Amino acid sequence: MEMDPSERATQARKGSPFLNTAQAAFYIGITEKTLKKMRARGDGPRFRRHGRAVVYHIDDLDVWSAARSNAANTNHPQTDNANGQYEFDFRQSSPRVLS
Repeated sequence: MEMDPSERATQARKGSPFLNTAQAAFYIGITEKTLKKMRARGDGPRFRRHGRAVVYHIDDLDVWSAARSNAANTNHPQTDNANGQYEFDFRQSSPRVLS
């Protein structure tokens, strides 16, 4: 009987720090197909080859995820007015506070 990816990822977290592609994709919340495409393009998390097997270290997945989270947050305005309303002009890529 084969385990589902979440169980395998949980067990891997407890034991080996390395996850296969399916486990790594589940761990960071994307599909296996997307992770493979990202690996081919070179814009995904750091991976290693152990023989023919492609594996991801959990720490590398955490670092990659945190970097993407921080990069995404810098592009979003912080609410600092009383209404908390912003209008975004996509041509200028800067927020304008609504009155």
